[in-house]
Amino acid sequence: MHVTTIGLDLAKNVFQVHDIDENGEVAFNRALRRAQVLAFFERLEPCLVGIEACGTSHHWARELIKLGHNVKLIPPAYVKPYVKRGKSDAVDAAAICEAVTRPTMRFVEVKSPEQHAILTVHRTRDLIVRQQTQTINMLRAQLAEFGLVLPQGVYHPLRFAKDCVDGEQPDLPKDAQEVVFDLCDELLFLHAKILRHSRHMTRIAKSEKRVALLRTIPGVGPITASAIVATVGSGKQFNNGREFAAWLGLTPLNRSSGGKERLGHISKMGDLYIRRSLVLGMTSRIRSIRVKPEKFDPWFADILSRKPSRVAAVAMANKTARMIWAVLTRNEPYKVRTV
Repeated sequence: MHVTTIGLDLAKNVFQVHDIDENGEVAFNRALRRAQVLAFFERLEPCLVGIEACGTSHHWARELIKLGHNVKLIPPAYVKPYVKRGKSDAVDAAAICEAVTRPTMRFVEVKSPEQHAILTVHRTRDLIVRQQTQTINMLRAQLAEFGLVLPQGVYHPLRFAKDCVDGEQPDLPKDAQEVVFDLCDELLFLHAKILRHSRHMTRIAKSEKRVALLRTIPGVGPITASAIVATVGSGKQFNNGREFAAWLGLTPLNRSSGGKERLGHISKMGDLYIRRSLVLGMTSRIRSIRVKPEKFDPWFADILSRKPSRVAAVAMANKTARMIWAVLTRNEPYKVRTV
């Protein structure tokens, strides 16, 4: 019996393996403990292994590739249609095994340890940014109860926190002063962490060639560029720029039927972190484009004249995503179009 295809359902401790032989028959569907997985695959001849692209999947994919297996990572949403009925590890492993053999299936590129190291910095910074926002909101709410309203933006709460920690306590009851002081101290601590991680990202951007190439695109900074390189690598898993933009969720939903084309709002189905970074980057460019439109691509000025700012920012992010794909796949810097 020669196993040709395996569906591997990952878990924390108990993994499920579904095997298909050269005749298309089910060889077995069994559970393995975590410590048994590598030993099991070492005994097998190289074969096709399908894994859902979930937590720890890239680690296991790298380990199995070292053993000579052909590993394909599948987005979980594309595995679900092959689940026959019910929900169990055995059923999931069988669905993965069937999905990985489909000729039109889309796969996720296996990330290297270096890519994951960069993503670790991004995810940690993103978590701390959310914690800072929560702390600011709490500080605003507590102060508002005593008639102290901080202006909008991050700068004003940070300045208030620094003054408070330096000894300029607001006129509040003693118990409230202690709470406000703790919030201010926490806010400054989180802000310092964000700055440290941002500097780390800047150093990464300077040392990575593909990040430097992406930074030649207007509106793409070191944080966005390093996140894209760490997530998609060379970008060659996408056939064209539109596929990359669609993967980011920046293209309209298509609900066409009967020869009638119906396009809705953007799908928002892709990577939230990169999509948000691109939209924010384009939002920051809108003011500059409106002040000096002659210095920018005429397409951007045209879309701003016809659409609201938020809609235009998303459209600009869509166009920029296609530029990013072209720069990554061609491995050359962005060239400004002259008209």
